[in-house]
Formats: sequence, C-alpha cells, structure tokens
Amino acid sequence: MNNGIIDPRRSALLIVDLQQQLLPKIYQGQQVIAAAEWLAAVASQLEVPIFTTEQSPESIGKTVAEIAPWVDETRLYNKNCFGWMSEPEPLHAGLPKQVVVVGTEAHVCVLQSALGLMASGRQVFVVADAVGSRRPSDRELALQRMRDAGIVVVSNEMVAFEWLQRAGTDSFRALLPRLRQGWEVNDG
Repeated sequence: MNNGIIDPRRSALLIVDLQQQLLPKIYQGQQVIAAAEWLAAVASQLEVPIFTTEQSPESIGKTVAEIAPWVDETRLYNKNCFGWMSEPEPLHAGLPKQVVVVGTEAHVCVLQSALGLMASGRQVFVVADAVGSRRPSDRELALQRMRDAGIVVVSNEMVAFEWLQRAGTDSFRALLPRLRQGWEVNDG
C-alpha cells in the first residue's frame, strides 16, 4: 500500500449501478447522482479511468442520463453477481491498485464490490456522498461495515483534491469552476 493518498496515476473511479429503474427508489437519489456526476467529471478531466457497472440492465435499465456522458463504453460491464469482483476475471482486468467507488445500493452491490476489490489486494475508497440505498439505515450500516473491514470512506471533495495534489497547476485552474460548483452543491 501507500501513504493513504489517492494517486491519480494509480487509481480509477468505479461507478456501481447508477441505473434508471433503481435511482428513483434511492433515498436522496438525486444528491447521490449529483455527487457521482461531479466526481466523474473531475476524473475525466484528470484522465483517471472510469469503470461502470450495470446490474441486469434488461430489468433495471441503463445508467442514468446524468452519468451517461462519463461512461466509457469499453469500460462498461453488465453483471449478474451483486459484487463486481465475483464476475469472471476478464470483466475486471486492468483495474489499478486504488479504486474509488460510488453508486448504489450501498449495502448490496457497492458493499460486495468494495469487499471484493479489497480481497483482490486493492486499496478501496468509498465516497460517502456518492453512495445510496433505499433506506438511510442500510446506507449507514454499509458504510460502517466497510470502515470496519478497512475500506476508506471519503467525500468526493477529498478525492478531487488528492487527485489534484497541488494548487496553481493547469489542472487545478481548469477544475476550479467545477470545484466551486461542488462547494455550492455540498453547502446547499
């Protein structure tokens, strides 16, 4: 492992099951989508690879429209197992050592994917403001269980600033409007 800092050259963003039929049922689902979309835009601008999963899309629908612009079709994976790492190995080959996770449901697919990633030797960061469940209590229990298992629970802004590493760079200046937007979203 490293010193705990999320390194943009060694990490990826994993978007878990932010799907059309599921999100309307998620507690504060629009806030989860907004936080995940904000972080996906930051990842894209910093050239951090984005992986996306869809659980049984024929039943639950495709990824929501707000996230769709950030989906790389070559890194979009349909799954039937709740935990992405339970799918056949080729479906998650090429993941770096650090994985930042957002999505739904926190206590099912996010939890099982995060635990599987950790068991595969990766350092896992789950973004609290970008994960959700139908019931708030399930989300809170999932976050606590992940913490207890050694998964690092972070905020989207923590991830963005660790990926940036420093102020005054071209990347920082380019992202400053989005960072300000995030401050408004988080303060609202």
